[in-house]
Amino acid sequence: MPEPRRIAYQGEPGSNSHAVCAQHYPDWEAVPCASFEDVFAAVEAGDAELAMIPIDNSIAGRVADIHHFLPGSGLYIVAEHFLRIRFHLMGLPGASLDRVRTVHSHVHALGQCRKVIREHGLTPMISGDTAGAAREVVEAGDPTQAAISPPMAAGIYGLDVLAEDVEDEDHNTTRFVVLSPDFERAPVGRGPVVTSFIFNVRNLPSALYKALGGFATNGVNLTKLESYMVGGQFTATQFLCEVDGHPDEPALKRALEELEFFTTDVTVLGVYPADPFRA
Repeated sequence: MPEPRRIAYQGEPGSNSHAVCAQHYPDWEAVPCASFEDVFAAVEAGDAELAMIPIDNSIAGRVADIHHFLPGSGLYIVAEHFLRIRFHLMGLPGASLDRVRTVHSHVHALGQCRKVIREHGLTPMISGDTAGAAREVVEAGDPTQAAISPPMAAGIYGLDVLAEDVEDEDHNTTRFVVLSPDFERAPVGRGPVVTSFIFNVRNLPSALYKALGGFATNGVNLTKLESYMVGGQFTATQFLCEVDGHPDEPALKRALEELEFFTTDVTVLGVYPADPFRA
């Protein structure tokens, strides 16, 4: 049998990134990486065909590191997936919630599960990764320790679920993008498409206003616009932009042509199918 294709993600087995890989690429081998740099390096070196990367969260906002790595990575967005973020409180087999004293997880997960921590008088302990927290509880072997981790981690590490869905907000959702070294452009006319691109505006008064004017006059919907400094210079600003539509459609084609008049460069990062979650 041929070896399964590989998709790299940041985090430990059982993390949310692992879960979204298993959900959308069940026949692929999911490869855990310690850092986002390692994920990009794995694809660039050919050790994995694709990368699954979180880019936005409905509560925490953008995943800041990604926007710095993506423009120079040589990788392209070929798909997007949204994952409803769920956290369970889990402990050693046989552990009981009334005996738990400390709870371990990533700092963001602890901040998103304050109610259960306060309700049970638990002491939060910061871990580097939500799934890694489950592993740490197993390694400690202490029934007074628990982890707030994604549901998948309980099965992987053999923990008992002490409380389900302990996140404070039920709308906690993360958007992931799939990256490939190959530019795979979605076909036009076969459903909703998202186009992601970066551009640098000229350092002139009203340059951004004029650059974006073409999208307004052509009726193109902007779904994301974020700015970043380039090379530490306060006068050089790069923008990441996402719009509804395909560059081959007349409206977006005209808008992108107008954009070039007021920018120093425009680089398309991906033209990919919109996830049904957007609807």
